[in-house]
Amino acid sequence: MSFNLHNLHFSPTPVTLAIGLVAIVVVGVLCFLSWRRSPHPARTGLLEGLRFFCTLLVVLLLWKPEWLTVIHPVTKPRIAILWDQSKSMETLDAELPQLFSPSREVVSRAAWTKAAMESPLWVPLKEDGKNEVVDRPFGTPPTDPAESSLAGTDLSTPIEDLLENETNLRAVVMLSDGDYNTGQPPVVAAQKMLQRGVPLFTIPVGSKKRLPDIDLLTVTAPAYGIVGENVQIPFTVRSSLDREIRTIVRLKDDNGKEKTKEITLAPGTETYDAILWRLEKEGSSTLELSIPMAEGERIEANNSRKFTLSGKPESIKVLVIETLPRWEYRYLRNALSRDPGVDLSCLLFHPQLGKGDGPDYIQEFPEKPEELSKYDVIFLGDVGVAPDQLTKDQCELLRGLVENQASGIVFMPGPQGNQFSLLDTALRDLMPVDLDPENKQGFNDPVASPMTLTGEGRGSLLTMLADTEDANPDVWRSLPGFHWHAPVIKSKGGTEVLAVHANRRGRYGQIPLIVTKLAGNGKVLFMGIDSAWRWRRGVEDKYHYRFWGQVARWMSYQRNMASGERVRLYFTPERPVPGDSVTFNANAFDKNGAPLKEGKVYVDAIAPDGTSERIELEKNDSAWGAYAGRLRIGLPGEWKLRASIDEAGAEAVETKLLAQGVELEQTGQPARPSVLEEMARIARGRMISPDELPALVKEIEALPEPRPIENRIALWSHWASVLLLVSLLSIFWVGRKLNGTF
Repeated sequence: MSFNLHNLHFSPTPVTLAIGLVAIVVVGVLCFLSWRRSPHPARTGLLEGLRFFCTLLVVLLLWKPEWLTVIHPVTKPRIAILWDQSKSMETLDAELPQLFSPSREVVSRAAWTKAAMESPLWVPLKEDGKNEVVDRPFGTPPTDPAESSLAGTDLSTPIEDLLENETNLRAVVMLSDGDYNTGQPPVVAAQKMLQRGVPLFTIPVGSKKRLPDIDLLTVTAPAYGIVGENVQIPFTVRSSLDREIRTIVRLKDDNGKEKTKEITLAPGTETYDAILWRLEKEGSSTLELSIPMAEGERIEANNSRKFTLSGKPESIKVLVIETLPRWEYRYLRNALSRDPGVDLSCLLFHPQLGKGDGPDYIQEFPEKPEELSKYDVIFLGDVGVAPDQLTKDQCELLRGLVENQASGIVFMPGPQGNQFSLLDTALRDLMPVDLDPENKQGFNDPVASPMTLTGEGRGSLLTMLADTEDANPDVWRSLPGFHWHAPVIKSKGGTEVLAVHANRRGRYGQIPLIVTKLAGNGKVLFMGIDSAWRWRRGVEDKYHYRFWGQVARWMSYQRNMASGERVRLYFTPERPVPGDSVTFNANAFDKNGAPLKEGKVYVDAIAPDGTSERIELEKNDSAWGAYAGRLRIGLPGEWKLRASIDEAGAEAVETKLLAQGVELEQTGQPARPSVLEEMARIARGRMISPDELPALVKEIEALPEPRPIENRIALWSHWASVLLLVSLLSIFWVGRKLNGTF
């Protein structure tokens, strides 16, 4: 049910119409009676009139009034042709129809679109002046190189702009590959066309199948490595070829040094792999990872990526805390003390002989934060909270060191079960596994058992004992087994299990023995056996030293990204792409080495184009001299970072951040005709194949004249209606109070 009063259009239901009419009559009668009985008829009449008006307004709003205006076109019917000019249209996979080329050669999508726009196909639409044909490109890449990486394709906005600016549209034709990556979903614009009664005809350009190509998608190299050590550089390759390819990955630096690795690429899938690179010198180097062109491949530009890698001298400060000098402790101490990149301190709480003494030993736990904060990695052996061991306050300091100072902690439980007492301290949340309290001494096996690497452990830098990922499981299978393991029930959520017990299973599956997790800014490792020293059998120090050296370097990596005397800076992600926000974390110290309590910390970021930005880091009052801030990456390339304390004479620390140039718009991607088909279906048009183009013209000519545009303003839900009603009711309420008082 609906009716009009001039430009007002009402749409009440029979029920709301009846209720409204009854309410008007009843309130009108009550208002009249109140006026007749009042000793002040003049002002009471005004109030009752206002009451009746408010009631009338509520009833009218209940009938859903709309202000209706009709715009009659004054121009000829218009047919708009929208054509895609984005970078993805450079893909070479569009076959020209016979209408444009008898030879039907394959050209780029942009060339196909150009041939379609220049063809005489659209001439019949203009004949006799029946229609006006307008064409508009969209998705044009920006001329500024700084903005090109963030440019994308928006299929919705061009249609919405067209509907807003054109009042006499007869039809819209869109030529595109259907690939969009910005703006609202295209179906939103199609729904608006449906409301206007304008049909949309879409013409897909390009192939639905990906071009034969090998694409080096990502290279996630670390920001720095240690001089003289191998650095693991993971990468991802996608092959869209229809056959298996055996190829070579080549990594070389700017001095011509080169390393290669053979890989096999399965058809139509992504391959994850890594290559090792040995750093020979200090300073930053530019490296390039590349894959040669394969037979039948169409695009060469995406077969290589460049990145920077800095070499640094090494000085990792390690603290080992233990009770009994078991074999695992003795060999671990020897391995770390002989490592030229490790500065070792040991604290031994011997139950009979007292504290250990000699080279590398300290006599007391570092009680002050400035003393403890110098350590990059803490190894906790079979030690817990006891009168002659650790205290709860010291456990609190260890947790703060890990979470706030980005240090690492290694849990290495033993047969005494002392670490169970740590579960009642601040270290409880750092433990990456659940332990069985009924078997504190662990489990002994008469037969040596091996460990099995998980999928994550096969490629982890921590457990990489071979030179290649494929050979790594064989090395672990060849290692001597263990007889004792910790009473682990299961790993906690948010952890990464690298190795499990090969022979035993618990109620939650295989027993995890090497588990890692992130804790605040730091890292945690759980080592559930005490027989890593047995790995020396037959090979001496080869695997034992390598494993513990990798543990120390992995845990101290982030903490030493950019480290100076007064400030330490680390950031995530290490390899951002334009559009990402990088989180800076810094630890600042005063002149005495204690965490900075007063003062400001800044990060000056210089973009690849030379522009600079200063970020003032926000202090975390609950942490040890910890500061944090964020920077949005707008350009690909090398960013120079300089962290400093706002204090005269304070030394600054400098580092570099490389933003990978990943662009939103990419060539070589398959076309998405399904997107265009959905848009055309919603807008009551249809998708036209290239061979049906002549039929498209006839369909458009047969369309009826565009109907007048109706603009409706829903007064029943408009904010101004609510404001008016509330204001009138407020005036009525105040008036009633005054009328009763005077």
